[in-house]
Amino acid sequence: MAPTGPARDVAIVAFAQSDHRRRTDELSEVELLMPVLHQVLDATGLRTSDIGFTCSGSSDYLAGRAFSFTMALDGVGAWPPISESHVEMDGAWALYEAWVKILTGEADTALVYGYGKSSPGEVRDVLTRQLDPYYVAPLWPDSVALAALQAQAVIDAGDGDEAELASIAGRNRASAAANPHAQVRGSRPQGDYVVRPLRTGDCPPVGDGAAAVILAAGERARELCARPAWIRGMDHRIEAHSLGVRDLTDSPSARLAAERAGAFERPVDTAELHAPFTSQEIVLRKALRLGDDVTVNPSGGAPAANPMMAAGLIRLGEAAARIHRGESDRALAHATSGPCLQQNLVAVLEGES
Repeated sequence: MAPTGPARDVAIVAFAQSDHRRRTDELSEVELLMPVLHQVLDATGLRTSDIGFTCSGSSDYLAGRAFSFTMALDGVGAWPPISESHVEMDGAWALYEAWVKILTGEADTALVYGYGKSSPGEVRDVLTRQLDPYYVAPLWPDSVALAALQAQAVIDAGDGDEAELASIAGRNRASAAANPHAQVRGSRPQGDYVVRPLRTGDCPPVGDGAAAVILAAGERARELCARPAWIRGMDHRIEAHSLGVRDLTDSPSARLAAERAGAFERPVDTAELHAPFTSQEIVLRKALRLGDDVTVNPSGGAPAANPMMAAGLIRLGEAAARIHRGESDRALAHATSGPCLQQNLVAVLEGES
């Protein structure tokens, strides 16, 4: 959808996230989300009634009931009546919808959030339901088994080896030592094989979490944030559904999304990649043309915390937060969904000098 009037500058002006934990049995999804919403609103001084548009990302499969997002809306506050939407996707895609809404001039501010609790069930099995229902899903290949196929393809192609996978895991979790919200921090052994060639350290932790951001346009963004993270471009693309027709060592959809977002026009200094498995970072680095001069996942990335339906939004939030703090001038943020990097979203964020 193209803007109906003059182009607008839109920025992420605030970001908040929960402390990601393996289990939050004592909390409902609403109770998990509420402190995050209060924190992100408090950062700007806005009230719910000041928000022009609200959009969320979550999954009924994880919640185990239909229209589960309506319970979270009770926590957000739906009175007075609000302009609201929901995507059955990671919150990064909710951010995309909100961005378009502001670009068209239908809102000046937006609240975006994503949340998920993976602890109640077996998330590896739950994710099987995204596969082709006729030929693949009945075989029950879980998410780790499919990621292992991709990892082995990367190794067979000569793009990496198990030592490099271990190095990626160690670097991400060492970076997470400075992240108070991370579920897994610091260096640790790679552990035993889960599905060869992936060891425990190559796989993301299973846990619960939530995240939220606030978007604002133009001067309103400057009023709400000392150094807004301007969204200079954003795009998302998808690979073929069938794994058998894809080259798992490459991600053309991520490359195309980055190109359309303007990522290749000028160098970035930071990249927050949603690469739950270490081998996927190798694929994404190649597709997104990230050199050794780019700081990748200073937050620790998905290997440190991977709350379903929020991890992609967190990548955008973490990249924006570095710009807010003056630690980055131009950052790339990436989110993925589906098996083996099937769907990819890329955003380019910039700070003002």
